[in-house]
Amino acid sequence: MKLVTFLEHGVEALGAVVGDRVLRLDALFSSLVARAPAGKGSHASCAMTRLIELDGPEFAAVRREVARAAAGAQSPLLLSEIALQAPVPRPGKIVAVGRNYADHAAETGVKPFEKPRIIAKLPSSVCGPGSTVRRPPGVQKLDFEVELAVVIGRAARQVAKADALACVAGYTILDDVSAREFQFDVAPPQTTFAKSMDDFCPMGPWLVTADEVSDPQDLDLRLELNGEPMQSGNTRNMIFSVATLIEYITSYMTLEPGDVIATGTPAGIGAFRKPPRWLQPGDRLALDITRIGRLEHAIG
Repeated sequence: MKLVTFLEHGVEALGAVVGDRVLRLDALFSSLVARAPAGKGSHASCAMTRLIELDGPEFAAVRREVARAAAGAQSPLLLSEIALQAPVPRPGKIVAVGRNYADHAAETGVKPFEKPRIIAKLPSSVCGPGSTVRRPPGVQKLDFEVELAVVIGRAARQVAKADALACVAGYTILDDVSAREFQFDVAPPQTTFAKSMDDFCPMGPWLVTADEVSDPQDLDLRLELNGEPMQSGNTRNMIFSVATLIEYITSYMTLEPGDVIATGTPAGIGAFRKPPRWLQPGDRLALDITRIGRLEHAIG
């Protein structure tokens, strides 16, 4: 199931992709939230988060009801004609992981870390598919990173690795746009700031529910810049798997429904090319992950 957040007459709406169309979920969503047990579906900041926090049996019912509705419905909404937003437009938090692919660690000149390197990417940086990421004044070293984004579906604290994937609502694609001047050229390094400027987190195009991705450690990633291949990898080459990351992060902080883990990027980023390849206004990027889809955005 592919769940989308989109704008209709300037209002956020929730839908499911059915072929080349989008099925509105407003009535179904309202019914499910109304029937949810007390304490569920009531504290989230957006419809998508409220939907996915209908955890366990409730979210299983969501999948069944959406599947039944999709099988018999004819939606007037063409996917190509709606304004998609990031699936979770304002996550509670985005926990990013640095240098989590062996080939990327090698291109940066460091040995693989013994424990995950955790970075914050602030929620205000999120933008949707088709967005234009504006290069801030004075920033010249603007860079790209294709990443598998993991969206959490239930509150998770001190979760064992064996149980970790049960906490995942689904997966999407994320470009960890970064201003490398603030990450590499200043003392002390300002990594969170470098990755959290406005629109520095294009995400989408939709949330693919976890039941559609049997193994998150067997997904191909690819990024093209103006049609030229820049990055290519597979999630099997992560140093720390999705399950390991969830176990590690939840040992220290609670992950909540709608939170996002940006799981790292393979080799090929602009900073370590010879010569470096920095993003310029007018550039167009296409990011692909198997079983999920394609995220496109521009640089302005």
